[in-house]
Amino acid sequence: MSAIQYFPLSQSLYQGRTDTELTELTIGQYLEHICDRFGDNPAVVVHHQQIRWDYRRYLAEIDRLATGLLALGVRPGDRVGIWSPNNIEWCLTQFATARIGAIMVCINPAYRPEELEYALNNVGCKALITADSFKHSQYLDMLAELAPELAHCPPGQLKAARLPALRWVIRTGTATTPGMFNFPEVCALGADEHYRELKTIGTGLSCHDPINIQFTSGTTGQPKGATLTHHNILNNGLLVAEAMGFSHRDKLCIPVPLYHCFGMVLGNLVCLAKGATAVFPGDAFDPATTLQLVQDERCTALHGVPTMFIAELELANFADYDLSSLRTGVMAGATCPEPVMKRVQQLMHMEEVLIGYGQTECSPINNMTEIGSSLEKRVTTVGRALAHTEVKIINEFGEIQAIGQPGEVCSRGYCVMQGYWSDPAKTAATIDSEGWLHSGDLGVMDSDGYVQIVGRIKDMIIRGGENIYPREIEEKLYTHSEIQDAAVFGVQSQKYGEEVCAWIKVRPGSGLTEDEVRHFLTEKVAYFKVPRYIKFVEHYPMTVTGKIQKFRMRELMYEELQRDINAVSA
Repeated sequence: MSAIQYFPLSQSLYQGRTDTELTELTIGQYLEHICDRFGDNPAVVVHHQQIRWDYRRYLAEIDRLATGLLALGVRPGDRVGIWSPNNIEWCLTQFATARIGAIMVCINPAYRPEELEYALNNVGCKALITADSFKHSQYLDMLAELAPELAHCPPGQLKAARLPALRWVIRTGTATTPGMFNFPEVCALGADEHYRELKTIGTGLSCHDPINIQFTSGTTGQPKGATLTHHNILNNGLLVAEAMGFSHRDKLCIPVPLYHCFGMVLGNLVCLAKGATAVFPGDAFDPATTLQLVQDERCTALHGVPTMFIAELELANFADYDLSSLRTGVMAGATCPEPVMKRVQQLMHMEEVLIGYGQTECSPINNMTEIGSSLEKRVTTVGRALAHTEVKIINEFGEIQAIGQPGEVCSRGYCVMQGYWSDPAKTAATIDSEGWLHSGDLGVMDSDGYVQIVGRIKDMIIRGGENIYPREIEEKLYTHSEIQDAAVFGVQSQKYGEEVCAWIKVRPGSGLTEDEVRHFLTEKVAYFKVPRYIKFVEHYPMTVTGKIQKFRMRELMYEELQRDINAVSA
């Protein structure tokens, strides 16, 4: 039976429909089900690697990796890290680990050595599948820095002082590196006994087993490992696919990163849910390549954050691309300006594009606009709760707010994570005793259940869809010998939504420069966390009790930037 909602709502509590069924299959079992139904349908196209496989071939390649991992010694429950940009190896790892009950740990391709070390150790990764490099990141060099023991150990026998849990390092490509297996080598290890073991494991897995760890930064500065199950992410993919009106005839272009839930769940699992085709334009986003592939593959759907759609629309030769095959897609990660939404609908033919909202801890979508939603609802709200999900807006006392009153957005349902890996205290601070996940976001619900996000309780910066937590950057700055104090916050940006800004107090006699600060941080944090704006100050605006007033700093910085813009214009 569907949930009964009486409109207009009297309070800010909305329950999504319940007349759709959730699957109780594991990802591996569901993959077999889809392969039985749509084995000849194209499953994955990876343009930059010239890969084009149907579902039958895809499953065979997945199981080659799965049995290879079993041959190495990877077992159900073991954590397997994947540190790589978008490629076929990433896709295979996602499904192969699910097939054997291992827990895939998504590692941001932009991580620096300190961040990688923390991630691997925090969850005890036994295996790491890594690319050799990506853009300016030399992954193998960074691994050599963290684990110099690799140079002298046989593959599979790593005993690294700084990475004590790590045993197996598997690099992509056919080249060999001391202490590491290469990916094709592992895929060739599976024997008949391992295929029998794969089948036995598959029948013993539960859909409620943890299958994925996604790192999400916390206000304390250290990332937390959100632990998600088959049931969490597979059903989220299924419900989003249904919201998009997806079928096995659809082709989804996925320029968003796989390490993030956007690519992994709303991309790969949305396609799996209906037997549709996942199309990857490249290892990283490029607007021209993306539109060219949409045209060549006749994609019916395209994902992206608003900045991606803006970059595509602003191409000088945008009109040269035939995008008439497009129908839908998901825009998420930041608020979409109304002019952008109108251009996407009209110029890109995506009349059924949807806005998605959620968080990693929610697998990730809890709210979404609907195909039949008005333009106003699609550009001013993040839609209503998905099926089998409840959303409420509460005040600081935990009481449900009246319609139209701002408060914290909370969600409850199948999509809520199991918890943060090995951290019951942080889990309890996020998920209350009644199962409600507290987002830290401020929202307002209207009488039809649509939610508008109006701010954030937590001091988080969202730059181009990337969540950035100031405390993490501040703690890195504190380690610099010439920095006395640091305050990091977000300032408005037309292109990215927000940019990172740092106000820094230096020690007496220091001659520290902005470029030196950026270079220092470049070695410690991902590039998108490095501040665009750096200001050296002697004092911070403070409350009478001595607390820093970041809202006032944000106002002052905005005024200063506006003056600079006006001066240049004059």
